[in-house]
Amino acid sequence: MKVGCFDSPVFREHDAGPGHPERPQRVDAVRRGIERSGLGGRLEWPLVRSATAVELLRVHAEEHVRAVEATEGRTVPFDADTQAGPRTYAAALHAAGAVVDATTRVLEGRLDRAFCLSRPPGHHAESDRVMGFCYFNNVAVAAAEALARGVARVLIVDFDVHHGNGTQEIFYTDPRVLYVSSHQFPFYPGTGLQLEQGSGPGRGYTTNLPMPAGSTDADYLMVYREIVLPLARAFDPELVLVSAGFDAFGGDPLAGMQLTADGYGALAGICLEAAAGAANGRAVLALEGGYDLDGLASSGAAVTRVLLGETPPDPGGSASTEIVRRLPLYRAALAPSWPSFSR
Repeated sequence: MKVGCFDSPVFREHDAGPGHPERPQRVDAVRRGIERSGLGGRLEWPLVRSATAVELLRVHAEEHVRAVEATEGRTVPFDADTQAGPRTYAAALHAAGAVVDATTRVLEGRLDRAFCLSRPPGHHAESDRVMGFCYFNNVAVAAAEALARGVARVLIVDFDVHHGNGTQEIFYTDPRVLYVSSHQFPFYPGTGLQLEQGSGPGRGYTTNLPMPAGSTDADYLMVYREIVLPLARAFDPELVLVSAGFDAFGGDPLAGMQLTADGYGALAGICLEAAAGAANGRAVLALEGGYDLDGLASSGAAVTRVLLGETPPDPGGSASTEIVRRLPLYRAALAPSWPSFSR
């Protein structure tokens, strides 16, 4: 199993401001978890490159790219949460470039799977807007690269605790990309209702699974086994990309979920099951959120083990009555576009 892990010193050069939770130590924590678990030597560590203008402009407006570029060497606040520092542009280019290069290597067979420790994260960045700690939408740029290379169907699974409004906006009308997000709701950024299902030819290719605060491993795994995996099998993607946010970890300072490292490993296993058809196991995970350093270390290691072919953990437990109640509602929302859910 050839698994690539993409890391770069440039990821640590982005300065979001004093005391900001999206700090360089996040990447160090994931790397530490991988190395302390004895997994580093089983991975390939390619050099990370910058994304090109052509790659970025497939999903971002030219004015957006210019606005991020204009921050080079300066400190520029975009909103109350999102500030660029002197090296943010370089880090954002490398974050997007890492996920694109990982995707290219997987599609070409040089890697089987990949995990990108990309920073800054990306899933809140819209086609023309910086927000939510995100500057370029790393996973979206990679999905567009795959489409440009002839991939017909890309599945993006987003298990970050926050809804990926940017990824949704970019592909909202595109039936070639199925975007599936599980997220705490109501919560930042306020999007991600079930009724947001895509529009025009993309109707039915956005699936939002809002979940209540306090959801556990068992809750997530029920939703993923009963909803996400059957939906993925119906779509039969040729590539699976994962916005791997670890901020649903119990104790994360920015959220209220209760996932454990074993829960994340189990979720990674389901994502790989989703890639078992036309994708031939091809999957790329990209770091999004996660602000508890110990949670990042343990969860990152758990996910890496699964990518390397180890059996996913089984955290056990029973789903809450609230999640059981929501399953028919999820199915009913999907049924008009995905007939298998009407049975």
